[in-house]
Amino acid sequence: MAGRRRGGIGGGVEVLDSIYSVVALVFILVACVELGDAATAVDVYRLIQYDIAGVPYGSRVAGLNHHAGASPFAPGADLSRTVVMMPVRELNLTFLREYIISNQPLGGLLLLLPKKVSNRIVGEVKSKDDGLMRNILVELEQLLIQANIPYPVYFAFEDDMINAVLADVRKSDATGQPPMATTGGYKLVVSIPEPKRVSSPTITNIQGWLPGLKGDGDTNQLPTIAVVASYDTFGAAPALSVGSDSNGSGVVALLEIARLFSRLYSNPKTRGRYNLLFGLTSGGPYNYNGTLKWLRSFDQRLRESIDYAICLNSIGSWKNQLWIHVSKPPENAYIKQVHEGLSDVANELGVTIGIKHKKINISNPRVAWEHEQFSRLRITAVTLSELSAAPELLESTGGLHDTRDSLDEAAIYRTIRLVAESLARHIYGHQGRNIQIFADNSSLAVNPSYISAWLDLLSRTPRVAPFLSKTDPIISALKKELSDHTVEVHVQHETIDGMFSFYDSTRATLNIYQVASVAFDLLLLLALGAYLILLFSFLVLTTRGLDDLINLFRRPPSRKVKAA
Repeated sequence: MAGRRRGGIGGGVEVLDSIYSVVALVFILVACVELGDAATAVDVYRLIQYDIAGVPYGSRVAGLNHHAGASPFAPGADLSRTVVMMPVRELNLTFLREYIISNQPLGGLLLLLPKKVSNRIVGEVKSKDDGLMRNILVELEQLLIQANIPYPVYFAFEDDMINAVLADVRKSDATGQPPMATTGGYKLVVSIPEPKRVSSPTITNIQGWLPGLKGDGDTNQLPTIAVVASYDTFGAAPALSVGSDSNGSGVVALLEIARLFSRLYSNPKTRGRYNLLFGLTSGGPYNYNGTLKWLRSFDQRLRESIDYAICLNSIGSWKNQLWIHVSKPPENAYIKQVHEGLSDVANELGVTIGIKHKKINISNPRVAWEHEQFSRLRITAVTLSELSAAPELLESTGGLHDTRDSLDEAAIYRTIRLVAESLARHIYGHQGRNIQIFADNSSLAVNPSYISAWLDLLSRTPRVAPFLSKTDPIISALKKELSDHTVEVHVQHETIDGMFSFYDSTRATLNIYQVASVAFDLLLLLALGAYLILLFSFLVLTTRGLDDLINLFRRPPSRKVKAA
């Protein structure tokens, strides 16, 4: 009797061990299936979310968890649970605009940008495809940032993996079956918290000073010339808004001009009788808000000492003509002097300088050009730009198309020569004389390697002000560089005008899962269940025998039978 009990106990342990082995096998199989489902993970960049005076713009949602589709905006199609994948080069902007304006539901939008290309060779002619893609990106960007979009919108770069997923999705769509749980396909998942408003976004202005040389017994304050460039950007995807031309080109030109004059001013014999003020300002896309706060921080004496200011904006892709934008009439003596100084040097370089006059409307808070903030404080200033007309608010501020390969370094080189020579002739009294102070192959020549290195850095560094901290590496780098060429470098931190609000979550990781249909899952479940039943029966037979296996499935006797 005791032996039978011991045998029963030992057999039960063996059965339990067998069951544990089966359970472990199930978990291993499930884990393998789950690991096999993940197709790929890619970096994605979210459409900006912001408010102007309380009015919402951009994408208002960040989380994503829907099936992928590639046949967008078909009439009558229900896309409320579909993420449309679409290469930008194939995008029909008319259909997209109508879809957004009509507020039709969409699970999400994933826009695929062309592959990143290497730096363009200086002077290389751009193809027609480049111009077409630029126009598409400009129009797409303005459409997206000026709309209130209630679903997530992300950008990603085309690569082999994502193109393979897109090809599979298109094959599935070609069958006419929408992507859903019953048909399988790909599922796109972005798991991030809902965006939060950025509290007290800051803007940082950086200024450097090169003091002029006073004569013996001269107690009067020397006149000052200011060279200014706004360094921050704005675009549909903040994490991609590098602004190589607008306004990375202006920043690079300012730094090189500061380097050239620092060499002149380092020697008392060649130091001019003008102070030079260099300003790297923030808040450019937002009505040049940082420039206004920087100017208001000046004392009255400094404001009155400024002879004129030259603001550099988008000077990296022009061919034969630049434009001077002014608020005062071109007949004004000071404006005429600046224009003639620049025109004389331009003629020697074989280029043309045009002039555009635009009056300031004091009652309108919109500021189209940086020099207008100077003009509002009665300081003579001009903006030098390749743009012939003032852009609208949040246009031409460093969008998706404004990348390193869109630049022509020769254009930046010519602009630096143009501004530096005209300033030097004004400072040293050589107006109207063909004297080249910064001639090629001289010790004061413009340095192309310096220009290229800074363009490379700025072209891989997004600079959207609300997402730059006070100690951001790019701000520290600009401050250090200006400190190397000027003295009395000062950093000013301010808060962006309250009419602008911004939200975080600018980039994320997109997980793409390949999912099977429900029918396949049911078939797999039945096959796995049958296999487990057969395996369990086999284990019991080999350890306990046929009678015990039958007893496991036999109905236990009722309580009445037991009592009898």
